[in-house]
Amino acid sequence: MKKIVDSKIELPDGYRPSDEEDFMNPRQKEYFRRKLMAWRDEILRESRTTLSSLQQDLGALPDLADRASTETDRSLELRARDRQRKLVSKIESALRRIDEDTYGYCDETGEPIALARLDARPVATLSLEAQERHERSERVHRDD
Repeated sequence: MKKIVDSKIELPDGYRPSDEEDFMNPRQKEYFRRKLMAWRDEILRESRTTLSSLQQDLGALPDLADRASTETDRSLELRARDRQRKLVSKIESALRRIDEDTYGYCDETGEPIALARLDARPVATLSLEAQERHERSERVHRDD
């Protein structure tokens, strides 16, 4: 079994945070830090691929329908990349919160966010209950 050693913490492969541990102990923080960094690196790698494909010349397409289809595809890709850029910003913010010891705690209530929620959505800033309240409030105000 390969051991990952960082900041005097050994994280065996396959480590998963558990509710049996102290919340946001050093192992959990390192687990989420690595998860966030891997996610960010994957997004940045995809962005570089997109950039190189967008730099290809469209003028070579003689058929107007093909050119229009390619333009539509590029537009969709750019919108997706913009969403990814915003996600990278959220990931960077989560990494800062880990450094500041505020990661994993709800912005509204200050209560711990469930580990399962953090594992599924590592950039979460609200507990499930606070997120649901927020979404209900948005629906009410959106209808006004």
